[in-house]
Amino acid sequence: MSVVVIGAGPAGLKACKSLLDAGVEVILIERDSLLGGQLVKQTHKFFGSKEQYAKMRGFDIAKQLVNDIKDHPLLTLKLNSNVVALFDQDDSILVSVYKESHYEEIKATRVILATGASEKFLAFENNDVPQIMGAGAIQTLMNVHGVMPAKEVVMIGSGNIGLIVSYQLIQAGIKVKAIIEASDTIGGYSVHASKLKRLGVPFYMKSTIKKVIGTECVEAVEIVSLEDQSVTTLMCDALCIAVGLSPSYQLAAMLGVKTQYIKELGGDVVLLNDRYQSSHSHCYVVGDASGIEEASAAMMEGVLAGLYCALSLDKKVDESLIEETLKQLNDLRNGPYGQKFLEGQRQMKGVQNVI
Repeated sequence: MSVVVIGAGPAGLKACKSLLDAGVEVILIERDSLLGGQLVKQTHKFFGSKEQYAKMRGFDIAKQLVNDIKDHPLLTLKLNSNVVALFDQDDSILVSVYKESHYEEIKATRVILATGASEKFLAFENNDVPQIMGAGAIQTLMNVHGVMPAKEVVMIGSGNIGLIVSYQLIQAGIKVKAIIEASDTIGGYSVHASKLKRLGVPFYMKSTIKKVIGTECVEAVEIVSLEDQSVTTLMCDALCIAVGLSPSYQLAAMLGVKTQYIKELGGDVVLLNDRYQSSHSHCYVVGDASGIEEASAAMMEGVLAGLYCALSLDKKVDESLIEETLKQLNDLRNGPYGQKFLEGQRQMKGVQNVI
């Protein structure tokens, strides 16, 4: 039997590399036609160290990760394939895969879930009008398919995703009318926010969307101040929502694994031990599926989960690589933007101790 890795984003590709290097047969299943997950639509350069692909653009990182594994003889790749269910079979996990109107069942000795996350949405009046999109959808249209999604956009959310996508919209010749943030502080890195401020993009702090104006499509949006309830109307032809992500843990839940709502990790998450194992010892969860974080962290988690999974199969691995990757991951999380995730991990350990 093979190890099945579900999801070919940064975490999944790195997990595959660790497993293949240890001599494990791997089946990599990806619902899309492209490998790389969110990386393929990211045109910005990464921060960090050389080991974390600093100064490389997301789509170039994706190419490198794919090149690292694509020709390996132990790899079976299944693109355009949706995993629709997981079934516990004591010593294995049955993976049900749907592709081109056909179902296939794969018996896996281990499963690594690297299924990423889904975009959160907002409830407001007229929120079902065309041209209301998530930031990921806009990135896909622009950076993957080369389609200009609008001419004038209002962005909801000032986290890194909202800031980065706003800058990419401007690079594509699209006017960003404003960035709306419910908090009194910008959520993303100051380096991203500063670029937008220099370009004259206004920030509406302590504000949120009240409603969209338009019937056939977005014509304008009404923004309300959370302080004095004053309303501002902004003309635009698209609304982009970037208010966070929710871990895609649903496949793991089918195995009856223990889960918990942890706000700092993005919502409902699978409870994991230090080796990324769920309460079902044959099911591992990594990347945004285990808690929302940066792609750099997802890649390191993928490396570690692959190594730990290989060890559980009595394969030899480079122990020094585990130590080195753990150090890099801890260094990343000990920065100013890693404290939220660390608090989420502390809560997870606390819940596990109670359970």
